Amino acid sequence: MKKIITIATLFIVSITSYAQSLGYQDLGVLFSQNDDNGSARFTSMSGAFGALGGDVSSININPAGIAVFQNSTFSGTFNSRNTNINTNYYGNSLKTKDQFFNLSHAGAVLVFDSAYKSDWSKFAIGFNYRITKDFENSFIAQGNSGTATFRDFPLDNNTPTLSYDIADEQRFANNYGGEISEFNVAFSSVHQNRLYLGLGLNFYDLDFSQQSLLTEFNNDGNGNDLDANYYQENRTIGTGFSANAGFIYKVNSNFRFGLAYQTPTWYSEIIESTNITENEGNRINEIPFFGDTEIAVSNSNDVYDNTSGGYFPTQELLYKLKTPSKLTASAAFIFGKDGLISLDYINRSYQNMKLKGSNFTDENQFFENDLRNTHSFNLGTEWRFDRASVRAGYKYEQDPSKFTEGKNNLKGYSLGAGYNFGGFKLDFAFSDNNRTNLYNFYSGFDSVDPASLKIDNKTITATVTLNL
Repeated sequence: MKKIITIATLFIVSITSYAQSLGYQDLGVLFSQNDDNGSARFTSMSGAFGALGGDVSSININPAGIAVFQNSTFSGTFNSRNTNINTNYYGNSLKTKDQFFNLSHAGAVLVFDSAYKSDWSKFAIGFNYRITKDFENSFIAQGNSGTATFRDFPLDNNTPTLSYDIADEQRFANNYGGEISEFNVAFSSVHQNRLYLGLGLNFYDLDFSQQSLLTEFNNDGNGNDLDANYYQENRTIGTGFSANAGFIYKVNSNFRFGLAYQTPTWYSEIIESTNITENEGNRINEIPFFGDTEIAVSNSNDVYDNTSGGYFPTQELLYKLKTPSKLTASAAFIFGKDGLISLDYINRSYQNMKLKGSNFTDENQFFENDLRNTHSFNLGTEWRFDRASVRAGYKYEQDPSKFTEGKNNLKGYSLGAGYNFGGFKLDFAFSDNNRTNLYNFYSGFDSVDPASLKIDNKTITATVTLNL
């Protein structure tokens, strides 16, 4: 039915021969990823807040951190993302540039001091909204693999029919849209001003879409040309839930460490609507295409169009998804009021992902056999000069595939600054991360190589924080 970025397909070969949309293995991994959006302070330190707390965005890392706040706080964040995707397909390179704006985070922490003499001196409750994963992106690939896949004209009346088996060029345009948004509710308390404990509940809204257009130009060697356009689209929506819990222990005024665990996210209902279904138009006994198809040839005035007459068949699929769990171990070194250094180590169990609701045996075997536990780390530092602060961070995240090249791992750095005006704070951050990937829009043809993608994201983030 659908194609995978680098591996085999979901259903029978006759379907995948002309399939270019993401397959369910890819969607499962994509829906499990995290952009680490948050406040500008959080972003500028690459999200290394597992043992620090004191930032609303740290709720999704370690909910124990909200009890670090001394008073109630609200913050909101806007960001601007510039994405460059360079594609290389059979020696031909193209670049796609996009810019996106959004409200990436908004949250508040309410702090309550204990009214009674107790070892539990403070209680905090936090609420946070953020964009967990922003799917908005597009790219174009163009070149000539030398393999013609649309060789026949369905309306050909010649005997024998002509074969357009000489490839001239292939073009592929792809657009993603939507996001995963997350709403967190967290509770935290501190014991004897040393041990911070926290529990969080996380609710997710998934909205993803993909539109892809494959265009192929072939000829028969006798001056006759064939142009084929093959369009596929799908929209996926769903809701999910996870929980996380953690602690931070303050060894002394200079050192603290933390540990947090987040359960898998359970998407109990994912609904996909797609045009990737058998479509032979209004003609009988034709080879079906699995998408909207238009084919024209230079030696005929007829055009084959399987959507003519308003015929746009679609189908829906209902399924469930369990994403990886996450374990975060953290440490922070505090240098009085001058500055700090913080480190988070994150382990995600991608091989424990699971799809349910249809025949997903191959996909689940892929998760178990071809994916791995990933090791990632975030490093952040902050230095204060009276009311001003400067920050920096670095992040590294392994690609979940066991067989990927090292350059497919995500690497990024971040910089930032802020100023405390007393009643409110302004913070700014710049982050840059990049990775490479492969996209195989001819998964049914082993002789065709995938396109190589180099993805670079640059994000500017601005946050306003108010003391309540």
